[in-house]
Amino acid sequence: MKNKEEKNKLHLNRINFILLLIAAIVLVAGYIIMSFNEISLSPVLLVFAYALIIPFALLYQPKKK
Repeated sequence: MKNKEEKNKLHLNRINFILLLIAAIVLVAGYIIMSFNEISLSPVLLVFAYALIIPFALLYQPKKK
């Protein structure tokens, strides 16, 4: 039987989920701003969320003590 460590293949912890929540908020804000035909700010927010925040949230591993 596999232990809990082996079952959690992504190794996501609390900080990862907080970063993913921030990414979701930025994405929603970007799409809402896009709906108001703001073509200068919304792409920046969307690229920031998709290209920076989400990958960082999935790859970040805090230092173990």
